[in-house]
Amino acid sequence: MNAHPRAVITGCSSGIGLAIVQRLIADGWSVVGVSRTIPDFKHARFSVVQADLSHTESLPNTCTQIVSDGAPVQAFVHAAGFMRTAALGDLDGEDGRAMWKVHVLAAEIMANQLISRMPDGARIVLIGSRVANGAPTRSQYAATKAAMIGMARSWAAELAPRGITVNVIAPGATDTPFLRDPARANTAPKMPPIGRFVQVEEVAALAAFVVGPQGGAMTGQHLVMCGGASL
Repeated sequence: MNAHPRAVITGCSSGIGLAIVQRLIADGWSVVGVSRTIPDFKHARFSVVQADLSHTESLPNTCTQIVSDGAPVQAFVHAAGFMRTAALGDLDGEDGRAMWKVHVLAAEIMANQLISRMPDGARIVLIGSRVANGAPTRSQYAATKAAMIGMARSWAAELAPRGITVNVIAPGATDTPFLRDPARANTAPKMPPIGRFVQVEEVAALAAFVVGPQGGAMTGQHLVMCGGASL
C-alpha cells in the first residue's frame, strides 16, 4: 500500500465509525469521513464530506467530491447505521425504508461509484449485525443487515480476481450512543455471556485487520463479534 493509503468511512461522527477512523489514522491511513455532522476528532490525515446517507439521490455527487483529487481509494468502510424496533403488527413502513436506504442502498450506491477508483487489492467492509440472523421486534433491521451479507458475498465473488476483498463485520450489542437511543427503550439489548458489551475499539481493531495487508485472504465472510451471545 501507499505511504498513507486512503480509506472512505461512512458514519464517522461517533460510535463504531469514529473508532474505525481513529484506529486507521493510528495505523497510518488517510481517511475521508462521510457524515451528516462533523466529529470533534481532528487530524491532518482526516477530512469530512458532509452528506445525509438517507438522501441517496445525492450520493453519486458525494462520491465525485471524494475522488475529485484523483487519489485512489484503498478501502471503503460503510459503518453508518441505526435501529428502529417493533413487533409484527406494529411495523412502521417508513422506519423500514429508512433503514434500507442507510444500510443497503447507500452502501450499494457508494461502492458502485467508488469501485472504479479502487486499485487491485483494495478492501470493502460493511458493518452489519449479529441480528441479521433474526431477533424478536427487529425484523426490519434484521432484513437490512441480512441483505448486506448477500450483497457483500456477491461483490466478493466478482472482485476476487482483482484481489479486492469484501467482508461484513457483525457486532452484537456494542457500547455506542445508539445503545442508549430512547427509540430502543422498549427493546433494551441483553448483556452477552462475557458480562459486558462489545467495545467500539474491538470492532475497529477487527476492521483494521481486514483492511490491512494481512487481510487479503479473507473475503465474502460474515464476521460475528458478539461476546458469546451466539453460543
